[in-house]
Amino acid sequence: MTKLRIFAALLTVCAAVSAQDFKLGSKVDDFGVQDLNGNPATFAKLKGELTVVAFISVQCPVSNAYNERMNALYREFSPKGVRFIFLNANHTEPADAVASHAREHGFDFAVYKDAGNAVADRFGAMATPETYLIDRTGVVLYHGSVDDSQNPSGVHNQWLKQALDAALEGRPVERAETRAFGCSIKRVKKAS
Repeated sequence: MTKLRIFAALLTVCAAVSAQDFKLGSKVDDFGVQDLNGNPATFAKLKGELTVVAFISVQCPVSNAYNERMNALYREFSPKGVRFIFLNANHTEPADAVASHAREHGFDFAVYKDAGNAVADRFGAMATPETYLIDRTGVVLYHGSVDDSQNPSGVHNQWLKQALDAALEGRPVERAETRAFGCSIKRVKKAS
């Protein structure tokens, strides 16, 4: 039975990746999310000249290890015109738990719910945290991890920050894709 579950999990991952619409270098079109009160919001309304889309989690220890770093990135780059869309796509984490988590950790930014992980599927996002940097025309300039170590003292490369700096200066992003690491996004089961 365990082999069957592993096979089913692999099929789910393969289906999510094959359904991916928003890849590095491709254009992101509009998508919908919900604020934590259930009100609709769209990428078109939330985006800016540069937009970071970040998938985060309430329960994932890796995502939680990045709470302060994500807050710091938000504080540093939002005054420079960068917009941030933090998404929780885990079907196991209801909006009230996400709101409570955001308050407890003093997030300076809003978090949105990705109902049915539809947006995570379109991005092909698999982990929390996982980030995407999108330019004003909607092109994905960077995809991957925030940096290279869950432990802040082990960070040697701040991948997302370097991508943001390059994009703000009008330079190409040197390392446009890195491997995102963390906990898997807890997806809803799709009907076959």
